[in-house]
Amino acid sequence: MQPEPFMKKDILDKEDIVLLVNTFYDRVKQDEVIGYIFKTIIGADWSHHLPIMYQFWETILLNKPGYNGNPIKKHIEVDKKESLAPEHYERWLKLWRETTDELFEGPNADDIKNRAYLMMNLIKMKVEWARLGKSIE
Repeated sequence: MQPEPFMKKDILDKEDIVLLVNTFYDRVKQDEVIGYIFKTIIGADWSHHLPIMYQFWETILLNKPGYNGNPIKKHIEVDKKESLAPEHYERWLKLWRETTDELFEGPNADDIKNRAYLMMNLIKMKVEWARLGKSIE
């Protein structure tokens, strides 16, 4: 008798968000394209960054209050330290989609990938505007 195949579930709660975020950033830390940016900005201690990401995605996907940061402003600050290039954004999104697909399936999994794509494009546009001295509001 063969074992049951692993059945993926949808992203339903904070535990699922934590699993996705932790798995994703474990990959990011090792990535040859974007890992160095995170190492430069965050360093070795992720104890502050990860809970912010849990709150961000829980707010974005599950409509849970808790996140009150400004990801656009944060990425503009990052860009001033480590210039963000198109390949950085593309790699981030590729890793996010792959990680999501490996762990989950369903409407929320599809939604979090779509929201990541939209957020990435907004951040990319606003970073470019900031480089040109345009308003980020």
